[in-house]
Amino acid sequence: MKKLLLSVAALALSFSSNAAETLTIGATPVPHVEILEVVKPDLKSQGIDLKIVEFNDYVQPNTSVSDKLLDLNFFQHRPYLDSFIKDHGSDLVEVGGIHIEPIGFYSHKLKDLKDLKKGATIAIPNDPTNGGRALLLLQTAGLITLEDPKAISATPLDIKENKLNLNIKELEAPQLPRSLDDIDAAIINTNYAIDAGLNPLKDALFIENADSPYVNVVVGNSQSVKKDSVKALLKALQSDKVKKFINDKYNGAVVAAF
Repeated sequence: MKKLLLSVAALALSFSSNAAETLTIGATPVPHVEILEVVKPDLKSQGIDLKIVEFNDYVQPNTSVSDKLLDLNFFQHRPYLDSFIKDHGSDLVEVGGIHIEPIGFYSHKLKDLKDLKKGATIAIPNDPTNGGRALLLLQTAGLITLEDPKAISATPLDIKENKLNLNIKELEAPQLPRSLDDIDAAIINTNYAIDAGLNPLKDALFIENADSPYVNVVVGNSQSVKKDSVKALLKALQSDKVKKFINDKYNGAVVAAF
């Protein structure tokens, strides 16, 4: 009987040691969840069960990782991460950069930027870094001039010159595609544009260059970044397989940054 008990204990220990490790990551649907789904089978073969939790906002994924409710998140670019840490003092650590989503200028009413009339209403994201990014895009397009032409955290109050007297309206980022029927134009993050059926390369009247500094990163906390499974995830995400998927799937609307 004693030998039998020992055998059962050894068998249970064997099953326990071979059980898959669960790695939880919060992400916005497009393109982040789609990219994560590509590497999920590869991680499974390494004994890592990647559990993806979808979010549709820019706050909860960070608070969930900082509070250790999730191991990681994948939805934000570096300037937003830096701004969030500065404002909230959160336990967030960058794991690595994956891709760039060029932000674009969209309209249901205009065919060309030159058709923009005086007093037109343009909506931009209302979070600090994406709002500043949108204003920088308007500046690059020659529509406005900022007091500091390189300020990534600029607000409408920092506009120095606005020859067309454009009305800059700040909205929640997910609302921007839905606002296009009610305003003249909007600066929309590519993930929300794609999710709304917009093609950044065909539908955007003006778009960021591919060398944008706004690289989307995987983020963890001070504990999770030490896990070998996190290192395995980063290696899988920064692979030729993922680069090919990004190129084939998004046709330049999303650009690999590794």
